[in-house]
This record gives sequence, C-alpha cells and structure tokens, in this order.
Amino acid sequence: MAPFYLHSAKTYNSPWKEVKCSIVEYSRNMDDLTGFQRDLLYVIAGANRPSGQDVKEEIEEYYESEINHGRLYPNLDTLVNKELVEKGELDRRTNYYAISDAGEQAMQDRQEWEDQYVEL
Repeated sequence: MAPFYLHSAKTYNSPWKEVKCSIVEYSRNMDDLTGFQRDLLYVIAGANRPSGQDVKEEIEEYYESEINHGRLYPNLDTLVNKELVEKGELDRRTNYYAISDAGEQAMQDRQEWEDQYVEL
C-alpha cells in the first residue's frame, strides 16, 4: 500500500518552552497530482533522462502551446519532492529527470485502476 498524506501536529511540553511539531508524509500515488503533473510524469517515463528543456518541448508539442518556466519547474519539483521522479545533474547548468521506482509503481497502479473502467 502506498503512503498517503498524513498531517499531524503534536505538542511537546518541556521545561523551557512549548514545542509544536508538524509531520507531513507525501503520497506516492497519483491521486493527488494535477493532470499537468501526470503528463510530465508520463513524458519523463517515456524518455531517457530528459533535461527540463526536453520535457518542456515534449509537453508543449502535446499541449500545442508554450509552457513557461514558472509553470514547468515548480511542477517538476513537486514530482521530485513526492519521490516519483529523480533529479540529477547533466552539467553545471542542466538537470535531468528520471522516473523513480515509486513513480513506475504509481503509474502501474494508476493503469490498473483505469483498466477497471476503460478498455482500449
């Protein structure tokens, strides 16, 4: 079973002060991704360690419109933070993105879920 969003707050009392801790665990499935984030995930999964620019070009071709950096990179970072995608360095200026094992599993789980409702 994939982890899910868990947000809990605990208060600890100490002789010095009250301390509040917040714990957030991110989901590693696709139910909380936007459609755009899912599309990015599929583009990355279908390529061999694409750069952000490569992903941008592919997604622009599909969307038939320009995708600005302010939309692209925060969404790529979300996929990295959710551990669905791994980010590495090609050179000092260029990063690559690769599907993680958790990302592959999330895509497989999503496909199985879709197959319950749609046969193509």
